[in-house]
Amino acid sequence: MATEDTTTDDRGTRRVIVGTVTSDKMDKTIVVSVTRRVRDRRFHKFLTRRVKYKAHDEKNVAKIGDQVEIVEARPMSATKRWRLLRVTKSSVEVAS
Repeated sequence: MATEDTTTDDRGTRRVIVGTVTSDKMDKTIVVSVTRRVRDRRFHKFLTRRVKYKAHDEKNVAKIGDQVEIVEARPMSATKRWRLLRVTKSSVEVAS
C-alpha cells in the first residue's frame, strides 16, 4: 500500500505516500498508517513494516479507514510533518 511518488511544485520536490487513516480524533490532524513489505536480507522472508505519520487535515475530511495520499510539508508541530493531499478511497461505515 505504500506507493511513494514525488510531486514537483514551486516549493521543490516532495514525497507523496499512500496510507490508511487509523485515527481522526484530533482537530485538524489525522494519523496515517503506511504499510510496506520488505525482504529479509538473511532469511529472504517477506516482512511487513508499518509506520505511523501524523498529517495535517485542514478541513477534517478524512475519516477512519479512508485511503489517503499525504505529502511532505514544513514542521507544523513537534510530530506533524505531513499534509493531506487527497482522499483516494472512502471507507464504508457500517450503520448500527
